[in-house]
Parts: sequence; C-alpha cells; structure tokens
Amino acid sequence: MSRVAEGVSPLELADYQKAVRLVLRHPLITPGYPDKAALATVRRWAGQLRTDLMEVLGYRLVTTADTARLQRAQDGLDTTRPALTRAGRPFDRRRYAYLVLTFAALGRHGAQVALGELADAVAADAVRIDGLGLDTARKPDRDAFVDAVTWLTERGALTLADGSATAWAGDPERAEALYDIDREILLAVHHPTRVLQHLTSVTALLDSAGALGMSAGRAAQRRDQARRARRLVLENPVAYYADADTELLGQLRAPALAEDLERLTGLTVERRAEGVSLIDTSGRLSDIRFPGGGTAAQAALLLAARISAAVQRSGRHALELLPAPTAAERLAARARRIDAALPSRGPIAELAEPDEASAYEASGDEGQEPAEIRYPFVTDSWLRGRLREITAEYGAGFAADLRGDPDRLLGQALDLLAAMSLIVRVDGGALALPLLARYRGVTARVKTRTSARSPVRTAQPPSRTALFADDTAKDPTP
Repeated sequence: MSRVAEGVSPLELADYQKAVRLVLRHPLITPGYPDKAALATVRRWAGQLRTDLMEVLGYRLVTTADTARLQRAQDGLDTTRPALTRAGRPFDRRRYAYLVLTFAALGRHGAQVALGELADAVAADAVRIDGLGLDTARKPDRDAFVDAVTWLTERGALTLADGSATAWAGDPERAEALYDIDREILLAVHHPTRVLQHLTSVTALLDSAGALGMSAGRAAQRRDQARRARRLVLENPVAYYADADTELLGQLRAPALAEDLERLTGLTVERRAEGVSLIDTSGRLSDIRFPGGGTAAQAALLLAARISAAVQRSGRHALELLPAPTAAERLAARARRIDAALPSRGPIAELAEPDEASAYEASGDEGQEPAEIRYPFVTDSWLRGRLREITAEYGAGFAADLRGDPDRLLGQALDLLAAMSLIVRVDGGALALPLLARYRGVTARVKTRTSARSPVRTAQPPSRTALFADDTAKDPTP
C-alpha cells in the first residue's frame, strides 16, 4: 500500500491533492500568483507536501512567508514550457536575455525602480553582448524588454506603483512606469541548484540526484530510479517503454508507481503495451490542453487524424517504417544546439574539461544493444499536402495570419504534436508514435455564428478512443 499522504485523512485527501496539483502546475507561488488563494492552500499542507514531493519525485519545496518554490529535479531538456509574452507567445532568445539581465540589474537597485532607468541599466549590459543590445529608441526592443518585465510583474517580483509599461513601450518620451521591488520573491524566482558560472554544458544542469544533494550508494540509486520513473510519467504526456533503459523500465512497470502517483495527484494512471500515461481529463494539472482552442491546435488535431489514418494502410500503400532517435540521442542533439551559444572565452571556457563537451553523448548500458523499434514515416511534402486539404476545408475558421502562412501553421502544428508525444520530428518528415492512435477517429463539425461573420469549424475528438496503437482492435473508435 502506498505511504503517500499518510498524515492526510480520507475526508481531506481531495483538498491535499488539489494543493499537490497546484504546486506542480505552478512551481513558484506568491501572494498574487497564480491567484490570491493559492499560497494559503499550499502553506496549509506545506509539511506533508515537503515530505511527499521529496519521497515520490525528488522535488524540494521551499516555503517562506510570501513564497512557495518547488525545486524540480530535471532529467531532460524540455522545450515545451517556454516563458510567454503579454500576447501569449513563447519568449524568443532576445526576451530570455533581457529577462536574465533584468534580474542582474534589479540586484543593483533599491526598493523602487523606474522602467526607463531599469531599461538603461539593462541596455548598458546588453551592449556588451555580441548580437544583443537594447536600443530604447526601437519599438521592437522596448516591447521585448516590457515582456520580460511583465513576466516578473505577473509573479509579484515587481509591483506597478505608478504609470504604465504599455504606455512607456509606446512612447518612452511621454510615459513612464514606477515599480516596487520584492526581494524575497525575486530570490525565489531565480533559485538555481548549481553555481551557474561553473557549468560547461547545459547537461550539467541535469544529474538531478547531485543537484538536490542526495546521497550515493546502491539503495539511493534504486530510490532515485524510482523517482525518475515517476517524474517521467508525471512530466510527459506518455512514458514509452521503448525510451527507457533496463532499470527504468522495471520501475515504470512496478505497481507502486501507479499507486503513488494516483494517491499524490488524484489522477489516473493508464498502462498499455507501449507505455504508461497519467490521465488528466479535467486539465487540472496539464500545462498544454490537447485537443485545444486556436488555429494551430485545431490544425494539429485534424492533421493527427490524417496521419493516423495513413498509418492504418497496408500493402503497397503502407507507410515506410523508420527507427526513431532514442531519448539519449534527442537529448544530445538539444544539448549541442544550446551549448553552441555558450561563451567561447571567459570563465566557462577556462573551467571546461577536455572531454566534458561530449559527456552527454554516452548512452545507457554499454555493450547492450537495445532492440530497434520502427515507426511509420510521413514526409514533409505529404504533410504539406494534408495541411492544404485541411485549410481548404476548414480555413474559413482559421486565423487569417496563419491561413496565409501555411509553412508557419504546419510548423506550429507539428511542434504541438511533438510536444504531446504523438510524433517525433526527423529530417524530411515525422514519425508517428503509438499515442497518435487516440485521434484516429477525429471528425469535425461546423459551428455557425448567429451574426453574419464567417462560420467557425471546430474539430471534435472521438467519444471513445484507444490510448495506444495495439489496442485499436480491442477498443475500436466509433
């Protein structure tokens, strides 16, 4: 029997699980973020949360009078959870750079700071970085800087005391904004588990056991493998057995994994032949809803249905089967792209060991060749053709900018499908993963507005679906 939430009565278990989902969904909680009731909810269960989150997941919860900060153990490089702009778009590299420089500049100010003064301080640092800069005379630079400041404001690290950041971004000569600085929240926002100046590769941020100061030894390694397996299921739409090494595979199949995660989160663990998934039908924990609203999400859903239908073809019409890059190979590729942006001179280069740059190239068990699994492959040209069909049939309900830019729409749709572990993007196309079978029977219906505006077409998921491909014969989609 699971020992999770041992100190929680059956009558209070639902409230406790709500607090768990809240802190997992929002690793930083402040008096006003994500809402005014969140901090009180987490603080009520702080002691039990600290115990269970560390024991089950290896996560450390740090609470103060005004913050609750969850320090996650990172096992991989996740590209699906970006910071978002005021318009809800992912941060680009410029905005991330401005955010980091804003952190540094705020450390040199007192209790308050004017937005223009803060911009000048960030600009003075940005000009020393090749290719960056911050020119407050340029509207795009001002908008990017305000997006970084707004991200901090939403979390309570900065509080607007007077003026308007939007007005300043429109005309800094006529408008200004004054902010109060909350040092405690600012410290909670930026709370690294490593000395960042000593990192020589982005993968040095991983090694979660060392990052949280866990002890070594055989028993500790087994405990950490169990935590890693639970994290894999919790943090991803599906944990495929094909991506797991031998030790992790055993933990993924263990009955205790489902017992612990279900009692901790209140959600349901579903197992199939290809993997295991934590089902969140209400969206209480998920950071990405799929199916979801918006042009890219609707196009992705309809595209998923067409790929899934193509997977079912046999004979001479069957899709080519290709091996997918392993989890270790995908990590290595992402690490190389990130490490390429590290400074080529200075403390990082001086501290680097000669063989550390290739440390993330190593794969699991040496001398053991895993069985190769192949997946259906669709080409880029095939995907573009299917998107043209979707746009022709449903484009009246799509956003005009994406309808007129099919390459961007296709890229966003494929990125979403990849984030949901439905496909793997490879050179020349994409590989269909087993979870894609869930959307094999998707249909679409037209919603007509009462006004004279164009009809909106909304894709609808099937009423019953099989979670994984091998169950389609046993659990057919109507």
